[in-house]
Amino acid sequence: MAMEKPMISGEVPVSPFSRLFSMPGLDCFNIVTIGFKHEANPSAFVEGLKNTLLNHPRFSSILETGVGGKKAKWIPTKVKAEDHVVVPDIDPTIQNPDQFLEDYTSNMVFSPIDMSKPLWEMHILNMKTSDAESFLVARFHHSLGDGMSLMSLLLACSRKTSDPESLPTLVAPKKSKVTNVLWSLVARVWFIIRLMCNTFVEVFNFLLILCSVRDAATPLMEKPIATLSPNKFIHRVISLDDVKIVKNAMNMTVNDVILGMVQAGLSRYLSQKYDSETNSKLKRSLENVSLRAAVFFNLRSNKKIEDLAKMMAKRSTSRWGNSIGYVMIPIWMRSENDIFEYIRRAKTIMDRKKLSLEPLFSYVLLKLTVEIFGSKGGKQALRNLAMRIFGRSTIILSNVAGPSEEISLFDHQISYVAASVSGFPQALIVHITSYVNKVIINLGVDLDVIPDPHHLCDHMVEALQMMKSAAEEKCSADLNV
Repeated sequence: MAMEKPMISGEVPVSPFSRLFSMPGLDCFNIVTIGFKHEANPSAFVEGLKNTLLNHPRFSSILETGVGGKKAKWIPTKVKAEDHVVVPDIDPTIQNPDQFLEDYTSNMVFSPIDMSKPLWEMHILNMKTSDAESFLVARFHHSLGDGMSLMSLLLACSRKTSDPESLPTLVAPKKSKVTNVLWSLVARVWFIIRLMCNTFVEVFNFLLILCSVRDAATPLMEKPIATLSPNKFIHRVISLDDVKIVKNAMNMTVNDVILGMVQAGLSRYLSQKYDSETNSKLKRSLENVSLRAAVFFNLRSNKKIEDLAKMMAKRSTSRWGNSIGYVMIPIWMRSENDIFEYIRRAKTIMDRKKLSLEPLFSYVLLKLTVEIFGSKGGKQALRNLAMRIFGRSTIILSNVAGPSEEISLFDHQISYVAASVSGFPQALIVHITSYVNKVIINLGVDLDVIPDPHHLCDHMVEALQMMKSAAEEKCSADLNV
């Protein structure tokens, strides 16, 4: 008789989301590219990992997914940092290093990963591109944690460049000061009423979307022959100061401007595609295009960088993993003469989503789905349902804020940080990260659907420049009044 052995000391049950992201056909990976200002020293990384990441319980455990009805669990194991650090030989006279980096990252994403070891690896590339002198390209299985967890962990392994003994700091959101108790009470009641109303409307719409058909076919939708997963990753570094000029002129947030930039870029890209179409039957107008994007929200309370640093130093078991919800938002696909209209639309929809419990609802829905269908014979049903939930949109959008000051990773000064994810059914994934005075746009595309990702990225950057010019003109006009 086959009996399931009891869980030994140190073994940890796998969370529902980790089980979901490790299912066959749903293997998801976080991809992080870190550019450095100087040549990388592989030995320094190996030693640094021994003192930090290898002390983290998730990064020193093997994922046993569970076969024959057994429960999935994390099994602690001995880890050699050298087994997870790859240093390829690169021709120093390579003709196009930027293209080489894109191809290397894309190929690494879909190379097999050894399930008998902890599910992460780091590749050190000593090559110069237009943005950095060397690179660290890391691949983390999504079961290890979400993007915000990994960004926090990166910061916990880093130190300020200005003060090598100090941990980086993140800008805390400003809190409004209470000046009148009665007004504060009225504001709180009004907040609760709006939260309840928005939650009812947004959750109802969310359920309607799950029961509806997918978005209409566009050049951004996968074709029947598509790979159903991004197979090309590119990124572009732009100025955060340009974003802030627009933000200040519009009195909005950085996230509003970034979402407006993405909407404007996608609209310009699709409009050009339709205008170049020679087959009259395929010609369409943007007015008839309706697209949705899945936008991810971080649900955990802000964990201090110091807590993560202590967790690695003392090998403690702190709450870790995937704590993300997502919302469905309509993408404003129109040819607008007023470039600011894309930002206004972005702010309207995101303000409503933020003031609702839709992200928490989606998190609970996925968690219950895994709990109900994730055992024994229900894995195929879980996969089908998960693909339906994630497949109700054309695009995935994500935005992770990085540090506002320069940092060093194992004595290597960072130039920028780019991130993305693979394994989702969408043919386009847009991931935005920030670092000091830079914004990094990272696109993951299916080349069968979007054969010209650089052209799409150009449209987004051009849209931001148009917004910046309009913002400067607006500020000048206001000063002259």
